[in-house]
Formats: sequence, structure tokens, C-alpha cells
Amino acid sequence: MAEQHRPTAEAPDGFAAALRSAVRGESDFGPAARALTTMDASNYRRVPLGVLAPRDAEDIAAALTVCQEYGVPVVARGGGTSIAGQATGTGLVLDLTRHLRSIVALDPEVRTATVQPGVILDDLRAAAAPHGLTFGPDPSTHSRCTLGGMIGNNSCGAHSVAWGTTADNVRGLEVVRYGGEALRLEQGARFEPSGVRQGAAHGPEGVRSRLPGPHGVRELVDAHLALLRTGYPDLPRRISGYALDALLPEHPGGPDPVRAFCGSEGTLAVVTEATVRLVEAPRARALAVLGYADEPAAAEAAPGLLPYRPLTVEGMAADLVREPAGLPRGAAWLFVETGGDTPAEARAHAERILRAADAVDSTVITDPAGQRALWRIREDAAGTATRMPDGSEAWPGWEDCAVPPARLGGYLRDFRALLAEHGLRGTPYGHFGDGCIHVRIDFDLVSEAGVARFRRFSEELADLVVAHGGSLSGEHGDGQARAELLPRMYGDELVALFGAFKDLWDPDGGLNPGILARPAPLDENLRFAVLPGPGRPVDVAFGYPQDGGDFAGAVRRCVGVAKCRTTQAPGAGVMCPSFRATGEEAHSTRGRARLLHEMLAGEVITDGWRSEEVRDALDLCLSCKGCRSDCPVGVDMATYKAEFLHHHYRGRLRPAAHYAMGRLPRWLRLAAPFARPLNALVRVRLLAALTKRLAGIAPERTIPVLATETYSRWLRGRQGKGTRTVSSDQVVRLWADTFTEYLSPQLGRAAVRVLEEATGRTVLPPPSGVCCGLTYVSTGQLDAARRVMRRTLDRLDPLPGHPLVVLEPSCAATLRTDLPELLPDDPRAAELAASVRTFAQYLEEYAPDWTPPRLDRPAVGQTHCHQHAVLGDAAERRLRERMGLTGELSGGCCGLAGNFGFEKGHWEVSVACAEEQLLPAVRGAEPGAELLADGFSCRTQLDQLAGRRARHLAEVIAEGLEDGRS
Repeated sequence: MAEQHRPTAEAPDGFAAALRSAVRGESDFGPAARALTTMDASNYRRVPLGVLAPRDAEDIAAALTVCQEYGVPVVARGGGTSIAGQATGTGLVLDLTRHLRSIVALDPEVRTATVQPGVILDDLRAAAAPHGLTFGPDPSTHSRCTLGGMIGNNSCGAHSVAWGTTADNVRGLEVVRYGGEALRLEQGARFEPSGVRQGAAHGPEGVRSRLPGPHGVRELVDAHLALLRTGYPDLPRRISGYALDALLPEHPGGPDPVRAFCGSEGTLAVVTEATVRLVEAPRARALAVLGYADEPAAAEAAPGLLPYRPLTVEGMAADLVREPAGLPRGAAWLFVETGGDTPAEARAHAERILRAADAVDSTVITDPAGQRALWRIREDAAGTATRMPDGSEAWPGWEDCAVPPARLGGYLRDFRALLAEHGLRGTPYGHFGDGCIHVRIDFDLVSEAGVARFRRFSEELADLVVAHGGSLSGEHGDGQARAELLPRMYGDELVALFGAFKDLWDPDGGLNPGILARPAPLDENLRFAVLPGPGRPVDVAFGYPQDGGDFAGAVRRCVGVAKCRTTQAPGAGVMCPSFRATGEEAHSTRGRARLLHEMLAGEVITDGWRSEEVRDALDLCLSCKGCRSDCPVGVDMATYKAEFLHHHYRGRLRPAAHYAMGRLPRWLRLAAPFARPLNALVRVRLLAALTKRLAGIAPERTIPVLATETYSRWLRGRQGKGTRTVSSDQVVRLWADTFTEYLSPQLGRAAVRVLEEATGRTVLPPPSGVCCGLTYVSTGQLDAARRVMRRTLDRLDPLPGHPLVVLEPSCAATLRTDLPELLPDDPRAAELAASVRTFAQYLEEYAPDWTPPRLDRPAVGQTHCHQHAVLGDAAERRLRERMGLTGELSGGCCGLAGNFGFEKGHWEVSVACAEEQLLPAVRGAEPGAELLADGFSCRTQLDQLAGRRARHLAEVIAEGLEDGRS
């Protein structure tokens, strides 16, 4: 087996200082920056020396000059979503996403845009949209991948049958070679130096010579014309290797250095600017969904649809679909998108395809929301396919092979047979119209035997792809995953020519070594080798039931698809509010997972649970749980954060906020009898300031007012005034959460009013001293959390089969998930978790015929992030609809998130999160709109930032009942 593990290297003496003096961008050689960039979305891991965020092309040229002087290799990195390992490196990582994000020009007349390499694809598409234009290639990572990365990998996406690959849509490039020389590449033209950049190796500023690019390229091509004319397979998704055939003299339009450069995976030069082609976007779209008996049948049908000029022909089988999702009958489906100037024209186009297709069942979807729901299944597949239906892991490595579309059906049959022969499983899906298949396979990449099988399978699959006339890569590039096998596809002579081409561009071998030309073995640098293995389990507090109790398994869930790096508001989604507030990789779900991975590896981050780098990255995690549902692979960073804090502060002094807000239920219980004088005291400015300072509370925050009568005291008093004793089957168990009990008892009173009206049952007084443990969990005080939870289980009256209604979404989520995961051996925990219902869920289940008051007015507000992530809000939506409350509540996170927004140092991020969706929605609400927020944090944030009082849905219904509305 190839080498799996080597110690990390150090930067040459003087290199860091020389780099900092030569550039204006930020460089970082610390362990956190290095740890964040050890991996991309592949199976590979390489530890860099440091990271540079260049500010402009001059910075890039200067950095490449210094790197050449010191012999330091360079890897250019965009969104870090590469699946073959080409966005990892052992030298200097150039982070092109921090500063080089400008759309320099956009010309709707000639339909071109000039962009810097760090521009996010969706940002370019948004800029082009007002002109009726778009950029054609659209990989599923369109919300976070960069144009530079797309050029490096020659990315494609779902619409390539209409608009081609990235190489088909690039008109010109500004690039910088290792050593600092700048070149201008233009479509259908010679290589042309573009004048001096800092560190350039030719002529004075502004001088342009007519050299054919790096010396010797033209001669290399001329000397191997026959090989270049016969050595490449003819298929639409041939991404593997260097596209040297684009330099042939008979190439349409003449030799095309731009096309030859695209797909070079950062091994030739670094892109500093690109001029790209824009295409006309259809004004209307329709989606024809065709069901087939099996996957090969769908694949064989796809080529027959291409003459109808669809925009997409995507395919997937039933083993990728975890829920029916409104698909027509069948075991495999084609998604065929059509366009038109009007919805009717787009639909007519789709219906023509339906009539031409020999499908088992079919449908046409014109509703944009319905189309988005189905496309989301397809776009999330890169993540969801990493887990098999039984929960076992699956990995990339053979993610995007392509064969001629007419041979796809036969290839899929042979591919499935090869999987079975090796005892492997995978879930193919992808671009059937282009013959390109994505798949994640349940390789064992940890044991020596598993890695050996990975190699044998890879070699045999490469031969199978070649036998079908295909390309080892049809979209994501070769990287380390496949480049070693290129001789099987191209032969040794053409692969040697690839090496010669690389040497002409990069004679020092400084750009992305080990990738594409003279590649590292495909079973070297695997990222799993450094993690604790089965014989070295990590001692943890949570049960991690989805990962077999293995914390390392939970951490390696993150495969790097980076959906958490989406910078635009996620609609109804939540993940990842801290990244959208700061734009820093360390504050994304992926970044934090990478730091935890390196913490377990112990090479870059060497102090384990005591790591300050991990602590600082997790500090701005809001514990919103958004990643638990929005991450395609279900990374649960809120749980990982709690676990880390538990170990990090074990036996040590904690931050003041952990004692103050982490133990909030205890302090509120002690303070309740003295609510009036305490409320008066905190209204004294100096006392309030001192209290906040001692408690670790942000000085900008206002301390909430204590209730002068708790909810449970009110309910017991009400019970004592004549409420009759009832049998156990005529009661409602309503949880008295800390926030309702001590801070918002009016919510509890309203809920009692509604529940008793709707069900005819009596709400039971809560037992004393029960708590879900939320605040202890969120601050990582897990030993205390378990004590609190056990006490709660002891004190709750056993009423088998009776649901537990929980008004506060964060407490409901804690009972539903954290309780059984912290007490996995206590059957009462699982039983209680299963009994939890939200207010709306209970009404829907136990009072289905009850008619709520009709209000008929618009509503705005916040869906609690824990509700979105753990509980779902379908019942709440249906209840609002029955009440005539129209409009959508905001997604995202309010930014307060329990103790997070109250903690000192979090004010700016907390406000930024609220300003993303919630506050703009409230400011833009119609007069008289109902302001809804079921979570105490969301209501508090609205009160303190917008000066608006939001209400729980129970309060709104109770008011409607009092008014006699029906």
C-alpha cells in the first residue's frame, strides 16, 4: 500500500517574511489557517505551509515570484469543492475567494463578462439576469463554486447539453506563471504575453511581444500532430488530461490556447482574470419528469431526447431518493428541462418530449417552487449520496466518469456488475444526456485491505470506462483520484506529452505538483488515515447514534461540498449564519469540521481538546442546528461544539457567560421570588452594566424582565379554584420550559386557553424542578446536563402514550435529540423524546376537527432555527393557513440563538444575522401584519433590535378566541 501518512513540513527560513514584504494581501502560517485548507471535497489530504489571500493580480505575481525563489509549491484554491483532490497542496495555498471577487465588466450587447477568479458563479448569474443572460455551465455547487475553480476543472453542470462546458464559454484569460510572468490567452489566438506584472520575466511595462506563449509549445504540437489527432476519444464530456488537441492548426477558429488551458487544474498558471461568454436565459422553463422501469432504461432513452434540444437531461435512480417527493411512477427518472419565451411555450416543448419518450409514467412541472424542490434532490445528491440507505458511508473517487451517451445504458449495467463483483455499493446519478455519471461508493478507505480493494476497483473501472470509449473524468478533473490511471485512457506516449506540456509552462514544477502530470498514487494522502481508527475510539459524552458512537465518524461526515459556504440568504434554510455574517472559512460548518478533523489527527493542531484554534472557530457557531438538516450529509455542528466545550473546559475555569447563562434555569428559579426588586435594580444603569460585565453579557444587550408570577404558579392557582379532577385520558401534558415559566408566562396561559378549548382536556400542572438541559448543553456543561435530564426523567409522571406539548422550539429540539443522545442507555429518554410535540403538531393530531379563529391578515416573523432543523414546521404552516395568516416567515437565524447573542463579543455577528432576513422582512411588512415568533430568542431579538413585540402562535390564537372570531 502506498504511503498514507507523513509529518507536516515547515516553511523555508525567511519565506514568510519575504512573502509578507512582497504582497499586500493577508498571509497566515498558523495552525488554524493550514488546518482549514488541508482538504477539499475529495478523499485526499495534503498539509500546506500557509495560506495567502492576494488582493489583486500583482499580489499573485509577486507571490509566485517569491515562491519560485524559495522553491515553495503553490495551489490556487477557490471554493474548495474539488472532488479529485486538486484543491489541496503542500506549499502555499492562494485563497482567491477573499478579495478577488469582482465582476470587472459585463457587456450585454456582446454577451460577455470579465471576472476575477474568486467570483461565485451565482453572483455572476445574478448580475447577468437583469439582461436576460446567464453563464451556461452550472455545477450543483453553483451557490459557492468560483469561476476560477470552474476554469481549472473545466466544470460543466446540468445544462451542458445546451451550453457546453466551461471551456466552451471562456473567451480570454489573464494568467500568471510560476515565477511571476503574466500571459494573455485569447480564444482562437496564439499565446500572448500581456505585459509586465510584479516579478514578470520579460520586457518593460506595457510591451507586448507576439510569442506563442511559453517557448516551445508550438514546436511541441507540430512535432506530434498525428498523436494529437488520433489520441483523444470523441465525446461531449472529455475532461481528463490536457486538451492539447485544441492547439491543432485545424481546430475550428485556429489553435485555441484558452481551451487548452481550461481543465489544467492549476498546474500551468494561476488565472487572475477571465472573459466569459454569456448566453440568453429562457424567460420560462418547464420540467418534464419521465419515469422508467430501471436505470439502464432511463440511460438508453436519454440520447433519443437530445434532438428535441432540451436544456438538461439528468438522470437518477430510486436508491438516491429517500422520499417520494412527487415523482411519477418508476424506479429511475429523467429530468428534462425545456425553455421558452412564455410558460405555455416551455410547457408545449416539454409535452413534445413526453410524447416522444417511451416512459412508464411522466409529468410536466411548470410551478417554479415545484421545480426547485425536485432540483434540490438532484443538487444535494453529492452530499446525500455519501450515506447509503442503511447509514453506512460512501465516498467520491469515481465521481464523474463519462462515456458516449449512446453507450451509457450498457456502461451502467457493466458498472453495477463491477460493483457487485467487488462487494461494493454505489448510487449512480448524473448527466445522462452527456453520458456522465456521478456516484459515491462505500469504499473502506481506513483499513489496509479496504484501500487495496479501492485500488483494484479503480484500475478495473478505468479499463471499463476506456472499453466503452469514455473519459475517466467527465466534469471534476483528474486530480489525484484518476491522473495515475491516465495511461490506460490515453496511452503512455500521449501522457508523456502531457508532462512535456506541463514542463514548458512550469519548468520548476511549482504549480500543484502531484496533480495531473506526474501524479501522486491514487491511494496516497488519503484523509482518513490520520484519524483515530476503530481500535482507538474517542471518549465522548454524546451517543452519536448515526455514526456508531464514533466521534471521528461524525467529524468525517463532512465531505466538503460546502453548501454551508453559500453567501446568499438561504430562503427557508438556516445554514450557516455565522459564515454569511463573516465570510470566513473558519466560521462555516465545513471549516469547523476541518479543524475538528485536524484536532483528531494531531499534526497541525497538536493540543487536542485544549485547542484554542478550534475553540475560537466554534465561538461564533450559533448552535442553530441548521446544518443538522440543511447540510446534505447531516453534519451537526451544534452537537460537536457542545462536545468540544465539554472537554475543553473540563477541570478549568469557564467563561463567565457559561456560569451565568449556561446555568440560567437555576438562577431564574432562585430569582423568581424576588422578581419585582430585581427588575427594579437592573433598570439602574450602573447596576445593569455591572451585572452584564460580571455575567459576560454583551454591554449592548438589555437584560430581560422577570415575570412576577410564574406560569406554574398561575396554573396551580387556577387548578385550585374549582377545576375538576379528571382521568388520565382527559389531560394534556404541557411542558413548562424555563423561558415560559420565568420570562413569558403569558405564553403558557394562552396555550392553556387554546389547548383546553380545542381538545376539551385539562392541562396538567407541571412537576417542579424539571428542565430539558438546553442551556447546559449549549455551553458544553454536559455532566450537569445529564444530571438535570436524569432528574427530569425521575420527576415526570409516567403517562405512557401521552404526548408532551412543548411551546419553546429550542427546548423541544433538546428533548427530541440531545436527551436521547446524552442518555442513550436510559429507555425513558427515547420514550420521552418520541412523545414531544410542538403546539401546532399536537392540535393537528389531537384536535383535527377543531376550527381555529379566522384572522385573515398577513404574517411575518421567524421560524425558529431549531424548529426548522429538528422538528419541522409543516403543522405550523397548515395551522396558519387555516387561520388566514398569509405570507412566509423568515428563514435563516434571528442571531440571538439562546445565549449566543447575549454573550460578550457576539453583538456584531448577532445583529448581522438578524439583518440578513428577519429585520428587513419586519420593516417591509404590511401595516397590521401579525408578527410571529415561537422562540423566546427570536422574540427577544425583535424586541431589542426592532422595538417590535412578536408573539407565539398560541398567543395569537388565544386572542382570536377571546375576540370570538371564527
